Amino acid sequence: MTLGEVSLAELLTLLRTSGAVIRTGPFVTKIRTREVDLVGGLHTLYSDATLIEDAEFADFHVGVDKPAGLRRWILPRINFYFDGSVPFNPFPVGQALPLFEWGLNWSISQNAHQYLIVHAAVIEKGGKAVIMPAPPGSGKSTLCAGLVNSGWRLLSDELTLFSMVDGSVIPLARPVGLKNESIDVIREFAPQAVISSVTADTHKGSVAMMKPPADSVARAAEPAHPAWVIFPKYCAGSEAVLVPRSKALTCLALGENAFNYSVHGADGFRLLARVVDNCGCYDFTYSRLSDAVTVFDNL
Repeated sequence: MTLGEVSLAELLTLLRTSGAVIRTGPFVTKIRTREVDLVGGLHTLYSDATLIEDAEFADFHVGVDKPAGLRRWILPRINFYFDGSVPFNPFPVGQALPLFEWGLNWSISQNAHQYLIVHAAVIEKGGKAVIMPAPPGSGKSTLCAGLVNSGWRLLSDELTLFSMVDGSVIPLARPVGLKNESIDVIREFAPQAVISSVTADTHKGSVAMMKPPADSVARAAEPAHPAWVIFPKYCAGSEAVLVPRSKALTCLALGENAFNYSVHGADGFRLLARVVDNCGCYDFTYSRLSDAVTVFDNL
């Protein structure tokens, strides 16, 4: 059964009582919340995710809710809960959906050490993956959203999971985070995309979440092999240009973008060196998504 096969009312009851247990990629997450906005967002964005009934185990137990006591009513805020603890400062009421997404990213990056986890988007076509690490504001998520609405499979927008066994990328198709101007860019470029309502005034500005394509969610058991590491950067008015990049600098940059590189030590270094050695490495500047899609399709 998928999350979309239960009604919104049924999901609200489930999330407020025993919790809803869903599978996303290799992870099982148990979610509790009483925030109606989050319930609606989950029902829309995770409608293709598997809903597990009578689950005996979950990798993560998370929730989003107002704190107990008077704080629930006086200057109300919301917390992200992980195994009953509160790892972040409270967020304003109305930011439940982005808080859930950011909190789940944190939960995975801090605990899933069976993988080497790199802060990067990753997409796939023909069994070959493109890894796209980039700092905030580079246009990474906008490019990722444009490509997955143009025939590429979404493996992840934020967390690239490398298998420690063979270096393959494990799919984790979850919503793509869009910020500020990129929201309208994707709405215009891909009118068929399902995008959540906009949450304003977050610490990242205005944010919205794009639903992962159903095909990407359905193929969660199909890993991909890295073929390219591309560092994208949006530059207004620029042509779409790939420039070869040093493999040594690429390996260093991937390590700097890894959440748990120090956990894996020498094994993590050897894994990244092997991945980069087998990949084409590039810097990529672009301004128009249509041009970017053409360049990526020609890879």
